[in-house]
Amino acid sequence: MTSNLRSLTLAQLEALCAELGWPRYTAGQVFIWLWQKGVNDITAMTNLSKERRALLAERHSVRLPELLRTVNDEDGTTKFTFRLEDGNVIESVFIPDNDRATVCVSTQVGCKLGCAFCYTGQLGFKRNLAWNEISAQVLAVRQYLGSRKSQGESSKSGTAPDFAISPFPFPLITNVPFPLITNVVFMGMGEPFLNFDATIEAAKTINAENGLGIGARHITISTSGIPEGIKAFTQVPQQFRLALSLNASDDETRSKLMPVNKLHPLKEVMAAIRTYTDARGKRVTFEYVLVDGMNNRDKDVKQLGVLLKGIPCKLNLIPLNPYPGCELEAPTPESVEAFARKLWPLVPAVTVRRSKGASILAGCGQLAGLTE
Repeated sequence: MTSNLRSLTLAQLEALCAELGWPRYTAGQVFIWLWQKGVNDITAMTNLSKERRALLAERHSVRLPELLRTVNDEDGTTKFTFRLEDGNVIESVFIPDNDRATVCVSTQVGCKLGCAFCYTGQLGFKRNLAWNEISAQVLAVRQYLGSRKSQGESSKSGTAPDFAISPFPFPLITNVPFPLITNVVFMGMGEPFLNFDATIEAAKTINAENGLGIGARHITISTSGIPEGIKAFTQVPQQFRLALSLNASDDETRSKLMPVNKLHPLKEVMAAIRTYTDARGKRVTFEYVLVDGMNNRDKDVKQLGVLLKGIPCKLNLIPLNPYPGCELEAPTPESVEAFARKLWPLVPAVTVRRSKGASILAGCGQLAGLTE
């Protein structure tokens, strides 16, 4: 099998062009075709000579992950199941919401952290994704939506049929603009900061003008609390947003829900968060999955007020999305509202996020790379 041209960074493409004796700017042309224009055929790179295209085609392909199927929720959410070149399976989610169209991407095959509220964690860990496998999820979703729009279907209808097509079938659409993807969140399968370099390289490509062109402030990377990753993220020059999966107000409860807390307790994680906010002056989003009777108690209200004091932040409450075999209970809507109201005077901003796609196992914590 020929090597995948999409696996090369811009710097690696420049090295390839130098090896072939081509001008350095040729690498930029190729990168634009691969990511901004999203071609699936090297012969479509029409500002390269026929000889150069032929030579590239002899050595390389421009493969995307294989789309195994899509599943659609009535709320407009679409879950994508992709098979990678080594046979591993990952999932991504497209979430339309009024003026926002978000793609949720995975960064690992499985996850080693084993959070009790997360289906992915029950599968264990297989491997990290390469940077191009992460960013290709956004490109593949964009092409899928473009193909549906070109056939007269709304990208938000939620009624598109399932697909089981190999290889990825959609050509570059030149006469119909791609639907606007406004946001990308690194909240799918895996822990992004345990795959830090690939995650940041993917985010840069998703953000770049010669890449997918999503604004940096519309790209959010979520972590379960890897202090070294948070500190390293402080040094990333792009204005990507940071989210922390908090989920408890004390170490005992957090360790029950998130075993990683035994390795990196709250004191260590929150110190890293404060280092980030002090250095960057940016607000952090704290994700808080509500589990009835475990982390929605009156004492959690008080403890969260102390824990988050002085941190520019938003607390995002997410009622638990159960998955097959989950032993935890979701709170009632009334108790969620009551918990949010109690928190409001103590935390700068509190929101309740109703996860979309829960009926198709596409909500927060429900991705598991299922093929059936």
